Amino acid sequence: MTERKPPGVPFESWVDRQIQDAQRRGEFDQLPGAGEPLPAALEAPYDELWWIRRKMAREGLAALPPTLALRKEAEDALAAAYAAPSERIVRRIITEVNVKIRDMMFRPPPGPPLGKKPYDVEEVVREWRERRAAAGAEPASEPDPHGE
Repeated sequence: MTERKPPGVPFESWVDRQIQDAQRRGEFDQLPGAGEPLPAALEAPYDELWWIRRKMAREGLAALPPTLALRKEAEDALAAAYAAPSERIVRRIITEVNVKIRDMMFRPPPGPPLGKKPYDVEEVVREWRERRAAAGAEPASEPDPHGE
């Protein structure tokens, strides 16, 4: 649409004519999202950061403060440890997350308090053994390379 609005023609009628001409040429026929409902975001109150939130959702990113992200990571690590196939892997998972928890404990918190302390590796291994025994699985106990 490069033509200018002629003088004396009301703006609304000129725009309506431009739209009708484009429809006749079929310029609206193959638009993405044609026939689909409008996004629910249009019904929500205006958010000036909408484009950032949409980009982060598309990219699979999260914007949690480091302490909350570590809290979630610690919970996921504990669940992974309980589902691990061997004692060696349980120890490795818990030891790795404990390093991160200790590091965060001794730094000033960049966000809300962590609210976590390092896991007791032996306690997690004991619970892991109990869960495997209750499920009828034989604990795959491997020698600990650290001699503990």
